[in-house]
Amino acid sequence: MIFAIVGPSGAGKDTLIEGALRLRPDLRLIRRVITRPTGAGGEDFEGVTETDFATRLSRGEFALHWQAHGLSYGIPKAQLAAPGGVIFNGSRAALPQAVQVFPNLRVILVTAPDTILAARLAARGRESEADIRQRLTRVAFTLPAGITAETVVNDGALETGIVRLLATLQPVRA
Repeated sequence: MIFAIVGPSGAGKDTLIEGALRLRPDLRLIRRVITRPTGAGGEDFEGVTETDFATRLSRGEFALHWQAHGLSYGIPKAQLAAPGGVIFNGSRAALPQAVQVFPNLRVILVTAPDTILAARLAARGRESEADIRQRLTRVAFTLPAGITAETVVNDGALETGIVRLLATLQPVRA
């Protein structure tokens, strides 16, 4: 099973994923390739230059790739080869392509109220106040037509958010 975790910046996607993986060792996290310096903080990712990304893309190394916030993101094919379920931190805008690439993809939307998102974005210190306001305008982004998602509201204690995410990571019962 492949899970795409999507949602606005500051929703706590990476934090919830990290907590869920500690409790579900049968799941693996896809380490994204991003055109951002590795030391930029946040999730565990592979930072590359635009040139390196373009070279890897031309070689067909990515199962899925997209652009967001002025950066390029890629899901390496090689990380999908091992058995078991995988999770990746995705982009709502890339979902139409993702469901084509991964027909059994399950989408999980992690979100939180605007006030919580703003506070979390400010606390991480990567964006200016103007950047935070810009990111908050995208919170109401709807999922592309035909894409459904299970929603996890991450508005309280970390443990509560992890339990909510774990509930969505259960196998679908027929």
